[in-house]
Amino acid sequence: MLKGIPNILPPELLKLLMEMGHGDELVLADGNFPAASTASRLVRCDGHAIPALLDAILQLMPLDQYVPRPVALMEVVPGDPVDTPIWKRYQETIVRHGGPKEPFEQMERFAFYERAKRAYAVVATGEGAQYANLILKKGVIREGDADAH
Repeated sequence: MLKGIPNILPPELLKLLMEMGHGDELVLADGNFPAASTASRLVRCDGHAIPALLDAILQLMPLDQYVPRPVALMEVVPGDPVDTPIWKRYQETIVRHGGPKEPFEQMERFAFYERAKRAYAVVATGEGAQYANLILKKGVIREGDADAH
């Protein structure tokens, strides 16, 4: 255990976050997402929900400041009556960590899958909400940021 590191983050995920560079992408996948068949690098966080993982990750990793929408969501399939209240929770968490107020790019389902295949890593979670998948684009750590804690 280390000081200042959220204990929800497993060592494998911390390693991947450290390896990622500016512009690399990380998928937070809900329980229905085909994570194992999509990922080139897969981290299992099955017992955890995405909001808690997102909060922990954003304590350590900034979102890309040079793109208008550093987070991608899988848009609801036309005709699907499901609600997506989890998106509001994501937005609140992103803003709380200094991200933009309108952080989301919405992507058609199969386009999202294709982009996820190119991501640096996929985190498989136990999230049960539908359309809860996220792609986070890593930003730049500026001089002094790493010592700000």
